[in-house]
Amino acid sequence: MTQEEILSAAVKTLDTKKAEDIKVIGIKDLTIIADYFIIANGTSSTHTRSLADELEFRLKEQGIEPRQVQGNNGSNWIILDYSDVVVHIFNKEMRDFYNLERLWSDGAEVDISKYL
Repeated sequence: MTQEEILSAAVKTLDTKKAEDIKVIGIKDLTIIADYFIIANGTSSTHTRSLADELEFRLKEQGIEPRQVQGNNGSNWIILDYSDVVVHIFNKEMRDFYNLERLWSDGAEVDISKYL
């Protein structure tokens, strides 16, 4: 799968499962960590965990497995690392606290309407 296909599948999956405030930030010109961050939040710890589980399941169906998953023991902040695309799924309070959108504000925000 290409980066574009991973972004599309991830955004569609998160949107279908009612993730809130989905953002995609292009960061490839800023860091070697990844090319894109996807940031979203759930409405509860159960919702946050189910968003991560569903995303991992849907991408695995398409032959894409995360290199690493962090935070799966708790449900406040879960990171799924797909190499060039890193997905951050927060609960609302943790997202507000860490405010990755502000930290990576030099990145290019991607219009996700083309994925929905």
